[in-house]
Amino acid sequence: MTLIEILLIILIILVILFMLFWFFQGTTGRISLRRPVESRVDEYLDRRFARLIEDYEVVRRPKLNRFKDERGTVLDTDAQKIAELKQFENEFTQNLSDLEARLDELEKSFDSKK
Repeated sequence: MTLIEILLIILIILVILFMLFWFFQGTTGRISLRRPVESRVDEYLDRRFARLIEDYEVVRRPKLNRFKDERGTVLDTDAQKIAELKQFENEFTQNLSDLEARLDELEKSFDSKK
């Protein structure tokens, strides 16, 4: 081996070691080598979960259940109205495309009579 090859191998090893150090930096040792990205994200969320709840003003489960109990019927009726509006939108779109097709037919027949 020449000196350049040895230096290149040492450089590659150093780069790999640096990447491993950077990846595992700040971990508590729960990083799985089989799924390194997912376990790193899991660890991040575990360490900062309380802060995330405060920052994004996430609601805790008891408060959510109370909200569902108080407004469940209103939410259900709203969901039903949304479903009816979606059905109306689909029917309206179908009617509109039928009318456009009929208009195209009338324009063709009008052009052929000229």
